[in-house]
Amino acid sequence: MIQGHGGNKQQLADRIGCGLEDIIDMSSNLNPLGPPKRIHAFIRENIHLIHALPEPDAAGMSKGFADYHGIDPGCVMAGNGTTFFIYTLPLALGAKKALILGPAYADYEDACAALNVKTCHCLTLAQNNFVPDLDQLSAEAQGADLVFICNPNNPTGALIDKQDLERLIGRHTNTCFVVDESYLPFVPDAEAFSLVTQTHQPNLVVLSSMSKIFRIPGLRTGFLSGAKTLIRKVMAHYQPWSVNALAQAVIKNIYDHPGDILPFYRQTREFIVKERRAFVHALAETEGIRLFDTPVYFVLARLDRISAPELCRRVGDDRFLIRDCANFKGLSDRFVRFSLKTHEINLALAQSIKTALAREHT
Repeated sequence: MIQGHGGNKQQLADRIGCGLEDIIDMSSNLNPLGPPKRIHAFIRENIHLIHALPEPDAAGMSKGFADYHGIDPGCVMAGNGTTFFIYTLPLALGAKKALILGPAYADYEDACAALNVKTCHCLTLAQNNFVPDLDQLSAEAQGADLVFICNPNNPTGALIDKQDLERLIGRHTNTCFVVDESYLPFVPDAEAFSLVTQTHQPNLVVLSSMSKIFRIPGLRTGFLSGAKTLIRKVMAHYQPWSVNALAQAVIKNIYDHPGDILPFYRQTREFIVKERRAFVHALAETEGIRLFDTPVYFVLARLDRISAPELCRRVGDDRFLIRDCANFKGLSDRFVRFSLKTHEINLALAQSIKTALAREHT
């Protein structure tokens, strides 16, 4: 689903007759603070790296990730974003049937479909705040070769405790669990939830994204970590030079300064907690919308009186691009998602939403 990722800025700009730079994109999940300050300067100073081939296996980049997390470099692979691994894993592991904990990122299903892997979904429910029933998930995991779990989940933001996941994974030794932690760095006390160091577990792989937390999606960088037996299987399908030279250098530079990483994470997390609280408060008395409480910086909402496309159109008139969640299996055209930005922008969006919904009462 090439077009199934966030909104279309150009389409909205063309519809309302403004420049692309005038659109406020709150449909894509990226760090509202932007990348660390030195990233842009580093890219400018190292643009010459594009004149030579990078390391074919991005080993230096992988070592930086491994050293930071205290795991064996042989248990880590670097790739062209986590999506690179999502599309590689079903083939590399010879999967025939996959279970997806949803609603979830569409590429889990799309990757399996491209490889003729049968998929089914274990769907969480709005009335339960999208908290997964792990007993149900365990029952449905029977007979599956792969289980995809996004933790915290996109688009719901639901977060599963580490111990609960470990028990689930331990019960199904013949099933490989793919735990996508792309959004975990945004969660307070994220380190207590992560499975990235559990490389002794023979049926677990963890996906870690650099794109979201460091706001560098155009560089396409991500990691897969897991037991060496699984790494070898995936590496058999790895394409040389999958990560470009500039991307490798940027990520290596980040891990060359490990003391800067956690403070950046903490700054981001504190900002998100504050801004999410302000955004929720701004919409607290608004009729016709329910916001789901999660620890992440994107907010899933259910609409009572108008459809998602209609709300998208109305706030789009104010140059806000938000996410219509109708194409998430398990949701409908009554769900939208907002990715928070600056305090001023967040409050402006809240006002736009209130104005859009108030039209139903006039």
